[in-house]
Amino acid sequence: MEQSDYRPEVVKEAIYRGSEALERAPEIEGVPTGVPGLDRLFFTIQEEGGELKKKELGGIPRYSVFNITGVSDTGKSLMVEQFAVTQAQKGRKVAFITVESPANFVAASLKYRALALGKRFEEFEDNIILIDAASNSRLRENIPDLLATLAYVIKEFKVDFTIVDSVTGLFENREMMARAVVRRLFNFMKKWYQTALFVSQKRSGHEELSAEAAGGYAIGHIVDGTMVLAKELITSQYTARLYGAPLGDIVRLFRIDGCRMSGHDTRTHFMEITELGIVRILDPIGRKE
Repeated sequence: MEQSDYRPEVVKEAIYRGSEALERAPEIEGVPTGVPGLDRLFFTIQEEGGELKKKELGGIPRYSVFNITGVSDTGKSLMVEQFAVTQAQKGRKVAFITVESPANFVAASLKYRALALGKRFEEFEDNIILIDAASNSRLRENIPDLLATLAYVIKEFKVDFTIVDSVTGLFENREMMARAVVRRLFNFMKKWYQTALFVSQKRSGHEELSAEAAGGYAIGHIVDGTMVLAKELITSQYTARLYGAPLGDIVRLFRIDGCRMSGHDTRTHFMEITELGIVRILDPIGRKE
């Protein structure tokens, strides 16, 4: 058909009244993350006695899709592993798509993360279903095959949570495709009612606390929210005073860069990775709570 012959059509099935859309909307509730200090940073608004009051959500919003971004060695993988172990220990099923490291190495890391959290991994290890895209180029380079495999896993194992570590590896060397790849993943998670975490890598030239990642701002613009993890080497008296740390120390920082599905703390917080490899969110900069 020639372009001049095309006539736009009304797509009526895409039209909803507000009440109709709300009938399909899930209730806002929190999913505990297993990251100390993080769950209290999300909240909802409720009316009590004619006044609006904040109420802690107790975790990230269920069915949200979050981008976890930062340069290397900022704790991104540790954070999503804590999340996976926490859900699995509660008896929930987690799909963990490994894009950077083969599944057996990730499984070993998950076992160690469980030990560091004081949990017995062998009691719930089969609640985590690993999809090895790191070792399988067909899954890594063909998004339809990856999503078909994930759909099978969700149906077969009754999965409610999905982790992709990292989404950057799915458009490596073709960053112009980043927006299209992330959009397909995001729409899939919404269709299957997944609560999902996408790890994305920052380029070394990116500003530490921005939501930008490899592929530009494509991920942050599409997903429901972004958590930014950063680290800064104290090299001046100014930064030493700002962060209350001696010269030569490394300070770790954390910030929530937007969340469509609930309210959230907008401040930059100190963060730490303990000797056991556990991520903890601490006080906001410049203020003790």
